[in-house]
Amino acid sequence: MNKRWIGWPAVTAVLALLVLIASPAVAAKKSACIDCHEKVTPGIVTQFLAGKMGKTLDCSTCHGSDHKSAEDVAKVKLPSPDTCATCHPKRVKEYREGKHALAWTVMKAMPMITHQPSAVGGGDLKGCSACHKIGDKAATELKHYGSGACDSCHTRHSFSVKEAKDPRACRTCHMGFDHPQWEMWQTSKHGTIWEIEPTTGRAPTCQTCHMPDGNHGVMTAWGFLALRLPEDDKEWLDNRVTILKAIGVLDDKGQPTERLDAVKAAKIARLTKEDFDRERAKMVEVCSKCHSRSYAIENLRAGDEVIREVDKIFADSIRTVKALYDDGILTKPQGWKYAPDLLQFYEAKSVAEQELYLIFLEYRQRAFQGAFHANPDYMHWYGWAKVKEAAARIREDAERLRKEHKKM
Repeated sequence: MNKRWIGWPAVTAVLALLVLIASPAVAAKKSACIDCHEKVTPGIVTQFLAGKMGKTLDCSTCHGSDHKSAEDVAKVKLPSPDTCATCHPKRVKEYREGKHALAWTVMKAMPMITHQPSAVGGGDLKGCSACHKIGDKAATELKHYGSGACDSCHTRHSFSVKEAKDPRACRTCHMGFDHPQWEMWQTSKHGTIWEIEPTTGRAPTCQTCHMPDGNHGVMTAWGFLALRLPEDDKEWLDNRVTILKAIGVLDDKGQPTERLDAVKAAKIARLTKEDFDRERAKMVEVCSKCHSRSYAIENLRAGDEVIREVDKIFADSIRTVKALYDDGILTKPQGWKYAPDLLQFYEAKSVAEQELYLIFLEYRQRAFQGAFHANPDYMHWYGWAKVKEAAARIREDAERLRKEHKKM
């Protein structure tokens, strides 16, 4: 039999033809959405087609099919977690059981927000809402792109799982003034090892500890406020009651206010022993995958003690400022129901209260978050030391105000 060698050019041509025939991207007809948006928003199309969803879904799956041209853009459906739940019901259910889903609710519950221009506060995704948009919202609040939730971590339009698993996906929100968890973790031994060995799995990431096995129900034992009830330690309980009064959750007589309902709804504190113990047990299990169980328990307990010690100074500073109101030296601002009111944040009206706000939202946060994120420098110098400095300034300003008031 006479065999003929047809040569590489011919072989290459045949292989290329086979690839074209087998390729669904070539064989499938482009949707009208893709055809138009390749001209209008080519970057979005490129991202979408490069992602897993772009291989199986059409734009209309999430955005609806009512929008046909530039003249009827208002008909575009804005995706929400309900949209994602069509394909990812388990993950959306987990998300709605965690604190990320409550981020929008928490933001809107803050009295301080009512004093801010829309762009700065909760309206235009330039201030608080730029991060808190990860929270679940009513359909009426989905006003423009970027107001979704799932796409806070699986960003548009590739919606990458790999991206959301990377700890750097968390740093846009978990950084800065009141919750610099990213900086704490990054400069801890855990974060350092991860930067040296990012693919070995030797060091825990944000997702390792807070989303074990990909569970989207992110929650922590202490909550954002680092407050829990009940409390067996009598001194700590007394200090905590003082703090809760300054937040307006309890009134002057120690009775619950309407704000307690907001705290419950937003899950920013642990109000039953069962809630705290459940979340603490989860974290012990996570830590025990690398460390001994006793080591994990002891380190978490040490973090609890940091909160206890900080709360002594914090509560004492609150009492110093409260006494200024009780003695008529400070006057409750118009429209305020509680004074001092820590949830007014930087809207505080006196120097002493500005320092109190810094203890509450910056220094105390850094002390206990630094402890739990294994960052001693954040815990001590950016947290504990700053709490003590601010407490000294509060005492000094209170003495000044009393002297000035006495001369009047």
